[in-house]
Amino acid sequence: MAAALMATTAFAADPFPADLRETALATFKALPSTTRALANNPITSEKIVLGKALFFDPRVSASGVFSCNSCHNLATGGDDNLETSIGHGWQKGPRNAPTVLNAVFNIAQFWDGRAEDLKAQAKGPVQAGVEMANTPGQVIATLRSMPQYVEWFSAAFAGEADPVTFDNFAKAIEAFEATLVTPAPFDAFLNGDDAAMTSEQKQGLTLFMDKGCSSCHSGINVGGEGYYPFGLVKRPSTDVLPEKDKGRFAVTNTFDDFFVFRAAPLRNVALTAPYFHSGKVWDLKKAIAIMGTVQLGEELKEEEVELIVAFLNSLTGKVPDVAYPVLPAETTATPRPVSQILGK
Repeated sequence: MAAALMATTAFAADPFPADLRETALATFKALPSTTRALANNPITSEKIVLGKALFFDPRVSASGVFSCNSCHNLATGGDDNLETSIGHGWQKGPRNAPTVLNAVFNIAQFWDGRAEDLKAQAKGPVQAGVEMANTPGQVIATLRSMPQYVEWFSAAFAGEADPVTFDNFAKAIEAFEATLVTPAPFDAFLNGDDAAMTSEQKQGLTLFMDKGCSSCHSGINVGGEGYYPFGLVKRPSTDVLPEKDKGRFAVTNTFDDFFVFRAAPLRNVALTAPYFHSGKVWDLKKAIAIMGTVQLGEELKEEEVELIVAFLNSLTGKVPDVAYPVLPAETTATPRPVSQILGK
């Protein structure tokens, strides 16, 4: 009895290890203080201005209704807070929209990693029939019809004989999205500020590492750096893991990639419900409990879940101030919106 009391008292006095920061730095990294350099796409202020306009412009969609910000709303955690996104003709997409915030730090884009970077990702939704349902040619015709866009492209890609191209469209959006970085209390803690995280958050961080969550959710983005089976220990129920979604197998056609997905980056996760690629779970506590069961093979205690939630709250960062841009006006040459679904 006395020994148990002493152990309890010791835990209360020192609920997390003294070397917690050093241990965490072996697994995680703080956000860098400068914008991350992009492969084959130098970032300039002109490119960011153009990319910002394109990110918010719904006229890059066939219907003139949907912009990048529709599914990756910067005011709501960088996603749309829907189970799966609504696109052209009010069709529903197959997977939950990931956040665009800090996406530049992911190893690849989309749940199955089919886009190697943000440039490739920017081209996908524009052409997807269930999303923007447009074509590269129509996008470029739309942009070229507005003199202000031609000026912005010429400034952003100075020296190019034909700056208004679909590749440059994607590069500009990538440059803007690279600025969408959200420093959080967790970063301040990693950088040496002991007071940046509460005691509960530090206990949650300790549990997050000790339980094995950080085996998949590590690095700068606390995830987003590798691919893992969803259901490593126990298969999730079909209402959480739809049978028809084969995960990364659709990209690699490799049997081992059945139900394999990129580990979700967890920065700002408290803002981005619903959870998982299916978007079927709306409560963060429930999502953590499910991960404990299917990935770790452990039924997490309620108090453990509460502490892990506390840690995840320390990943909620400051979103950059982004003023809504005034977009170029259409001209008589601007293609008209199309709302019908092709083939129907």
